[in-house]
Amino acid sequence: MLIGGIEAGGTKIVCAVGDRSGEIKAKQSISTRDPDETLQEVKAFFSDYELESLGVGSFGPINLNKNSDTYGMILNTPKTAWKHFDLLGRLQQDFRIPIFIDTDVNAACLSEYRHGAGKDVNSCLYITVGTGIGAGLVQEGRTFQGRTHPEMGHVIVPQHPDDTFPGVCPYHGNCLEGMASGPAIEKRHGRKGHLLADDVNVWEIEAHYLAHAIASYTLILSPERIILGGGVMKQDVLFPLVRQKVFGLVNDYVDMGNMNEFIVTPELGDEQGVKGAIALTVSEK
Repeated sequence: MLIGGIEAGGTKIVCAVGDRSGEIKAKQSISTRDPDETLQEVKAFFSDYELESLGVGSFGPINLNKNSDTYGMILNTPKTAWKHFDLLGRLQQDFRIPIFIDTDVNAACLSEYRHGAGKDVNSCLYITVGTGIGAGLVQEGRTFQGRTHPEMGHVIVPQHPDDTFPGVCPYHGNCLEGMASGPAIEKRHGRKGHLLADDVNVWEIEAHYLAHAIASYTLILSPERIILGGGVMKQDVLFPLVRQKVFGLVNDYVDMGNMNEFIVTPELGDEQGVKGAIALTVSEK
């Protein structure tokens, strides 16, 4: 039998069916509209397949406390149509098979751990830098959750000395997401990041914020590998800048090994999310 995977994002939802090895057999992208219309289309895609289970990597914040009455509910999201929507409950109603749910970044991290850039280590941290910033941690095959899921994109980072930008995060202003996300780059400089590829100052400031966050994650979580993905990280100049700055900030206090092997690019491309969603069902059995 096949396993279903859903990568639920604010712009699109990717549905796929695959097997335990992570091989994708079929896939479809659906634009994210209101919950009822969107999930009707999701149900229609999977109706052609006999599934043994379904994994979901969702945008958040989402309640992942299994002891809570609102487990699997989308919480205080800016996507107003989905605010306080019982995503897990709706999917259980539609499919009536075992369903495993986690954050989109935790699922992405799990897929890289099992099939991609983290497959040769016991722990890895995946960070996506795009419209928002999020991170997921996998340790010995399991994603990390505490009281709620990690919100590493909202750690406070020190201001770059040449940057007076106040940040774009509606909750914290100058947190990592507020200072280093794609919208922050565009609002600070007046143009989208891909149009600023040759402006060294843009990426110097960007690397400053990312490196401070990554240095803190390194000291707190001690992952064996850090994988940086998302649209912003497609700027080639960023990786050497970030590696250099993280190395300087940690200052040999802990051994990070070869920096080119410690901070790396993802390997799974556009199948990362759905592969991770499928992997959620395998890791939790």
